[in-house]
Amino acid sequence: MTDFAPAAEVATARDLLARLKANMRLTIKGKDDVIDQTLVCLIAGGHLLIEDLPGVGKTTLAYSLARSMDAGFSRVQFTSDLLPSDVIGVSVYDELVKEFVFKPGPVFANIVLADEINRATPKTQSALLEVMDRAKVTVDGAAHPVGSPFMVVATQNPVDYEGTFPLPESQMDRFMMRLQMGYPQPGDELEILRAPKLGYDAIALNPVMTRTDVLKLQSLVGRVFVEDSVLDYILKIITATRTEAEFRAGISVRGGLALRVAAQAHALLLGRDFVIPSDVQEAVGPVLAHRLGLVRQTSDALEERRTVSATLRRIVSAVTLPE
Repeated sequence: MTDFAPAAEVATARDLLARLKANMRLTIKGKDDVIDQTLVCLIAGGHLLIEDLPGVGKTTLAYSLARSMDAGFSRVQFTSDLLPSDVIGVSVYDELVKEFVFKPGPVFANIVLADEINRATPKTQSALLEVMDRAKVTVDGAAHPVGSPFMVVATQNPVDYEGTFPLPESQMDRFMMRLQMGYPQPGDELEILRAPKLGYDAIALNPVMTRTDVLKLQSLVGRVFVEDSVLDYILKIITATRTEAEFRAGISVRGGLALRVAAQAHALLLGRDFVIPSDVQEAVGPVLAHRLGLVRQTSDALEERRTVSATLRRIVSAVTLPE
């Protein structure tokens, strides 16, 4: 028998996520949709890539999420001279015990902010592949689990900026979602301008969620019911990307699973214990767009992203809704 999410636990989860959202809104103005998708990624157990122009609040969003949780947090400023050992840690010889001892790097935390991730070399970027997939790092043949829960929140500027290295497809596939902040509305920006200029470390938010709360929410997401017709709807969207002439390749099985889990998380965010087609549609862009590339090469990365998003919208509109 399927273990469904109890109604009382779903209601509790909705209220808890509402408090977390309200807390983040104290510093993130006018971006409720971005906050919602961030929370979806968190409770779905995924990793988040925030990509946009400099100075629109990418790092502030990541800090606001981390400060709203009573969990371990670390920040890594990715630069061209950053080494893999600077991220995951290194084994050093201890004279007292006469053996090598592992010294954990900043990746050993619950929320890891990888700031401007595409400014590091591909070698350093690849240091995150194992830990984002398995929540552990292997050094000198020994596996070292990281924090639980574990989430990487990475920020990056568009890849056509100077001094950046495009993330490989294998790295992009590790991110469950990619979001854009965009410019704020005039009223929201006026409120930002009125506020005193504060550094990221001065963001004063009281934690409203614990690590245990996050783990319970992540467990509850898997119990949100997905009817067979909705699963078939997801499969049709995934299959359509594989036959779309605009794309170099379609969505992988990992991407399809990510779409299903994100839809379950979105339903839970809204206080439902079952998924409907609109939950899937809300997740399509953030979950699938960064996993797709165009057949025709273009030097304008932003234009390629717009074309991919438009093609995805066309695919979704062409797929028949489940009855």
